[in-house]
Amino acid sequence: MQEHHLETLRAALAPYPWAYTLGAILVLLLASWLANWLTKRVLLRGIQRALRATSLGGASHDHNVKLRVIPRLANVVPALVIAAGIVVVPGLPPQVVTVVRALCQVFIVLTVALSVSRALDLVNEVYERRPGARDKPIKGYLQVAKIVMFALVAISVVATLVGAQFLHILTGLGAMTAVLMLIFQDTILSLVASVQISNDGRVRIGDWIEMPSQNADGDVIDIALHTVTVQNWDKTITTIPTKKLISDSFKNWRGMSESGGRRIKRALYLDQQSVRFLDDDEVARMHRFMLIDNYLDAKVGELRDWNAGLAERGAEPVNRRRVTNLGTFRAYMEQYLRHHPRIHRQMTLLVRQLQPTAEGLPLEIYCFTNDVRWEAYEAIQSDIFDHLLAILPEFGLRAFQRRSDAPLEVNLHRFDEVRPRDAA
Repeated sequence: MQEHHLETLRAALAPYPWAYTLGAILVLLLASWLANWLTKRVLLRGIQRALRATSLGGASHDHNVKLRVIPRLANVVPALVIAAGIVVVPGLPPQVVTVVRALCQVFIVLTVALSVSRALDLVNEVYERRPGARDKPIKGYLQVAKIVMFALVAISVVATLVGAQFLHILTGLGAMTAVLMLIFQDTILSLVASVQISNDGRVRIGDWIEMPSQNADGDVIDIALHTVTVQNWDKTITTIPTKKLISDSFKNWRGMSESGGRRIKRALYLDQQSVRFLDDDEVARMHRFMLIDNYLDAKVGELRDWNAGLAERGAEPVNRRRVTNLGTFRAYMEQYLRHHPRIHRQMTLLVRQLQPTAEGLPLEIYCFTNDVRWEAYEAIQSDIFDHLLAILPEFGLRAFQRRSDAPLEVNLHRFDEVRPRDAA
């Protein structure tokens, strides 16, 4: 019965061959649209339900699957229908059929490639949810996979459009290997650098790195194949070529963060003219500082024994050893730091004199705070030096400071009173 209707329709349209061809094309387009609709409404809904039961599930990831992967894959179905049905459309020249089939194949290959690319992005998103993802990022490897995939897709598209075999074109590219290596030199170097960075863990997302040659000083926010992105402390963004992290030097502050201690290395510059010996009464008054009680007792006992030996030998008093205000203050600084609740006690702690300079005598503090946060670290350091600068006069010491260029006040009244006397 259906064949009878088709014969009747064909006979009616026999005087108009183009009308029968146009009708067949419209039917083919309708069939492709129907296949696309069925694919998105029926088949892909089942795939989405299956994805919800996997690690790709969840509202955000299901949304990504819908927007990025599924629509592109669904577009493959109508292209397959057109490629298969264009052969049976009557009245079309063989060249047109060949071109349409080739275009459909190119569209299918590109669509699948773009879908795989989106799927790789989704894989990276899922991987970054893992606790150890920062230590071993895979974004660089996925980008390499994309580059290889799109290179093969480009070869396939060219082979399809020119009517050649894929393997023939791929073999012909062997002669262009040197040229390709020159073109993709940066990509190859970046790939090697990415592998080394991933294996030895020298840079991870979230690390604070400092690289003056690239004007980078901040947190690593992204590690890709060609670049490492750093958000500087002034909120600017710096991109560093990945290969630079292999060839150039940089500082990674991760060790400081993981150790739990942040170093203070800063000096007080003292006026050397304020350094002197303390007499017995001043030493006795220094016992007001509970932190140096043991130091003073031990020091006084040591000096007493030394000086007693000198007296027995009849040495001059100038050879006697005495307590200095600088040594006492240095002992106070050390004990103050050892009893400070915000100083790390399992790490190096010392107070030392450095080489005197024209700026004064440096008395350096070398210790570590037990809080590595920037704000807390600066507050602890400032509190320590606030206290030490304020207590300096109690030890008879002065901080060195250059004279200001501000005008000096001169008492002219007293000067006028002296002049008549001098004249007389």
